Amino acid sequence: MAGKSFRCKLVTPTAALVDDAIVYASIPLWDGLAGVMPGRAPMLGRLGLGELRLDFADSAKGEGGSRSFLVEGGFAKMSEDGLTILAENAIATENIRLSDAESELRGLEGPGTARQAETMAQLAERRTKERDLARLKVAMAKKQGGI
Repeated sequence: MAGKSFRCKLVTPTAALVDDAIVYASIPLWDGLAGVMPGRAPMLGRLGLGELRLDFADSAKGEGGSRSFLVEGGFAKMSEDGLTILAENAIATENIRLSDAESELRGLEGPGTARQAETMAQLAERRTKERDLARLKVAMAKKQGGI
């Protein structure tokens, strides 16, 4: 398995979510997706908002399978030691409830009230980011077959 998998760590400021052998990672960088496989050259990238997919290596525990996470902000580093993903926020897809995500999206798509401290541009940028995050949650929950 040495040349066919590599170590992946996914951590946030509050939790270590993954520390396992994987065979492939699809990483949402701020400027597009990056695919990472064993033997990839070292890289450092800034995470964007999107779905992180990790394909796990087969092990003594059984077949590897895949897991997806909604990630937002942070960095991904590929080195000789493996892939390290430091995310500002990360939620496992299996923890996203479709009904909650749809409710959140409905609340963000309606007219909003401006906070006095925010300029119109800041408000528009914040609401766009919140809507994008809610839309992604809905899409990922549907893909997972969430309830």
